[in-house]
This record gives sequence, C-alpha cells and structure tokens, in this order.
Amino acid sequence: MTDDDLSAIRSRYLGVDKKKRKIRKMNDRKFVFDWDVQEDTFVAEAPAAVGSQRQGAQIMFGRGHIAGMDDGGGVGVRKGVPVDSNLTDAMERRKAAKAGYDDRHWTEKPLEEMKERDWRIFREDFSIAARGGNIPHPLRSWEESTIPKEILKVVEEVGYKEPSPIQRQAIPVGLQNRDIIGIAETGSGKTAAFVIPMLTFISKLPPFTDEIRHLGPYALIMAPTRELAQQIESEARKFATPLGFKCVSIVGGRAVEEQQFNLREGAEIIIATPGRLKDVLERHVLVLSQCRYVVMDEADRMVNLGFEVDLTFILDQLPSETMAGEERGEAMDVDGETMVRKGRTRVTTLFSATMPPPVERLARKYLKRPAIITIGEAGRAVDTVDQKVEFVAGEEKKKQRLLEVLNTGGYPSPIIVFVNQKKTADMVAKDLSRAGWNAATLHSGKNQEQREAALKSLRDGESDVLVATDLAGRGIDVQDVSLVINFQMANTIEAYVHRIGRTGRAGKQGTAITFLTNDDDEVMYELKQEISKSPVSKVSPELARHEAAQHKVSREMKRKRDQDEVD
Repeated sequence: MTDDDLSAIRSRYLGVDKKKRKIRKMNDRKFVFDWDVQEDTFVAEAPAAVGSQRQGAQIMFGRGHIAGMDDGGGVGVRKGVPVDSNLTDAMERRKAAKAGYDDRHWTEKPLEEMKERDWRIFREDFSIAARGGNIPHPLRSWEESTIPKEILKVVEEVGYKEPSPIQRQAIPVGLQNRDIIGIAETGSGKTAAFVIPMLTFISKLPPFTDEIRHLGPYALIMAPTRELAQQIESEARKFATPLGFKCVSIVGGRAVEEQQFNLREGAEIIIATPGRLKDVLERHVLVLSQCRYVVMDEADRMVNLGFEVDLTFILDQLPSETMAGEERGEAMDVDGETMVRKGRTRVTTLFSATMPPPVERLARKYLKRPAIITIGEAGRAVDTVDQKVEFVAGEEKKKQRLLEVLNTGGYPSPIIVFVNQKKTADMVAKDLSRAGWNAATLHSGKNQEQREAALKSLRDGESDVLVATDLAGRGIDVQDVSLVINFQMANTIEAYVHRIGRTGRAGKQGTAITFLTNDDDEVMYELKQEISKSPVSKVSPELARHEAAQHKVSREMKRKRDQDEVD
C-alpha cells in the first residue's frame, strides 16, 4: 500500500485534522519596536539629543523637550524644590518636581515642610510605633511642642535637652487628654512622659481651694514599689512645685497617721503603692471623688506582685460617669474644665514593659479607645547596655571574680550587684567591705528608713556599691550607674531585663555582667536571644555552644531530667 492509500484510509476512518486559525488576544500581541533586535540602541547623549534625531519633527518652542528646548531642567528650581541629580531623564525630573519630591532628611526641614514620608522616617529613627487612630505627630524638639510655656520653662530648668523616644510620642497624645498604653523599655524616660501631660491637664482645672480639698486629688499615680513611688514623687515635684501644685506619696513602711497628717491640707497629686492606697481608702482617710487623671506605672510589675485585686478595687472607686458622645467615638474635649462640666470620667495612662494577660484585662476594662505606643520591642533591654556573660562555678569563685572586675578600675561608682536571696546580699556586702569597698544593701529585710538611707548613700557617693535583691530591680533611678553585676542570674528573663535597665539610662552607655552556672539552664535560651538582639552586645561562645541555650528548657523538662539522673 502506498502512502497515499494509507492517508486516504486514515482520513476516512479518523477524520481530517483541520488547522484552526489561532485567535490572538489584544493584550497578547507582540509589541514591535522601530528597530531590529540586533541593533545597539544605547546612546550616551542626553535624552534631548535623541529627540532631535526624529524624522519629521518640528521645532516648537515651549512645547515639550523636542530639539532640546524646555527640557524641564529648571522646573525644580522655579518651585524652590531641589530635584535629585540621580534622576537624569528630563521626564523623570519633571515628574519628581511635580510630585514635590524632596530628598532632604527630616532634620534639615522646618516643621511646616514635613510630609508623611518624613514622619514615617522620623518614627523609624526613634523606633516609635503607634496605633489606635488619629495619632498626632511626635515631637521633634521641646521648642516645637504645644506644651504650655510655664511647663517648658521647668523642662529647661530641669535640664532635659532632647525628648526621649517615649516622650516624643506620648506627650503629644497625652496633651490631647487621651488614654494611653505605653510599652517602653526600662530607663526610657517614662516619668516625664506622663507627668508633663498630667500637669498640663490639672492646670486647667479649678484652683484647689478649701471647699474642694476634702474631695481628694486631681491626679493619681500608682507604682509597684515604695522606691519607685518615691522616685516618681521626686521627679514630679521638680515640675509641680514651680507651678504651685502639691505632691504627696502614700507608701508602705510608714505610719498611716504620718501620711494622714501630710494629707490634712489636701494635694493635687497623689503617688501611691496599690496596697497602702487600698488601706487608706478603706479607712476613709482619702477619697477619690474628683480624681480625673490616673497613671499606672509598670503595670506588669504590679500584677506580678499580686496587686491586680487592689488595682481593681482602687479603679472602681473613681468617678464612673462617661462624657456624652464618647462611646460613639466622638473626639475628646481637650479643655479640662469642659471635661469636668460634661462629666468626662477621667484620663487613664498605663505604662508597662510587657503586656501579660492580666494587664490586658485591666486595659480593656478601664481604658477607652487608647492610643497604643510601643518604643523599640516590648520587654527588651535598652540598646545602650553592653551585656556580657561569664560562666563561674561556685560562690567562692564568684566572689573572687566580682572583686577582680571591681578592682580593674574600669567602672566608676555607683555600681549595683544583684543577688536572689537576702542572706546572699548581706554576705556579698560584708565581703566587699572587707576588701575595702563601701557597700550598702537593699532587700525586703530592711525597713523603709534603712532602704532610703542605702539609696541616699549610693546617690551621694558615700557608698560605691549597692548589693540588692530584685526588690530594687525596677524603678530605682540612680544616675550614672556604670556597671550592673548579676552575681546570681535572675529567675526570669523579664527580671533580668529590669535589673540591667538600672544602667545605660537616659542615653548613656552602661555595662551588665552576668555570672552563670549550669543551674541557670532554664533561662539560658532566652538570655542568648536577648543578648543577640542588642546591637552593642555579643553572645559569648560558651553560652552560644551550651546545650541549654539551643532550645527553651521548661521547669517540667528540668524536673524530669533531674529525676532521670537520680534514677
């Protein structure tokens, strides 16, 4: 059979394959350039010169950039906006100038020329994140703020050169009389961030006269420890006293009668620990009928110390009526007197280094439409602390190494040494005294007068070293602490962060040295992660290689492992 016969049989029984015309979609059509694919189209001349080579082009002055005329080179100059020299194409330059492109850094621009892009860069520069809607722009400087002049004058007298990151964002929000959740690193200048808006607010309220003194304070600040409360009182007085406002602290360790005597003439601002404040309220020594501004500082620490029930009791004592329209999301009135007249309940500010579930519960219940401000990463140590780790086995070797570090002379006083037990604190302080160091101790075994004396001796330079338990891990503000030594590693990474936060404060550099043993394996993984996040610290090879630093070890895992070793 021939090929023609086979083809005829196939077409008879299988049919004939007709070639269908392929329909090309409009957007599938291949674009054909005016030049061949083999041609070299690169021309080094300016784009205007390319236009002059077009066939049939007519030179028309003022009509585009054909023939090199009106190439847009002067557009940016005419509008006073510099155009990036990298935009060599005339069309690109013209588009950039029309869009107002400005490559100057925000530090080179006046406030009125700042655009949203500049503000985004500004927030990135200071690691500021804010959410909650209608967030005002952060402060670039004290002079550009809307803080009242009399308070700005006090800021200058106190010596605040530049606002810290938390102050840059929290103060503008606070000046709007808006609730705030501030999540910031320890040692970040939180106190002034809430004191300045608070004083601005109460300065607009009616004068504190004899007729209203018995109704309680205008503002209430709560802190977890006596030491932190007294530190806040000291800081608040710097601002409040020149403005004619009175601050009184209510803390444990002192007789209630003494504090009752201090309150006899009333005070616009009360700084208190939750436990003692609850006691005073239950005794009817104090009422909060006209308290319009509430601050909870280090709320996570208050919850960890078991004050959640006390906080709920205190907050429930506050005026509970709501400003008309507020529940519908209307803007808050920024006039303090109008807020009182309309029945606005209060302004509530909550600061915390971390946000555990109990703190979130408090925030959801007592804060209305808060602005949430996060500085850096929640629960992180400040970036000005150089964190070092040394493996030292045994108490005697730790004491020897402690003296070696102190005797190098590389760390001027004051220095803080942290331990986990009261007896260890007393023992280490005694050894330091024998070695010629002036050492003070701070722990729960000391009464209030002894604690205050220990801190005063460190601040005044009478003591070189303070040996403390975690009681002093938060809130103690001793200026220019050059070195923190963790003689014993903290039980949690949060406590570690708060310990080392005593140094490297207010933008200054600090060092933290931690003595580790194999018994600290529960926190080694998180410690390695914490140090690796720091731009000024390096994880030691020994910690990086340690088995416990490769994965997180829970207490249950450790208990089972120890039990297996015994068996």
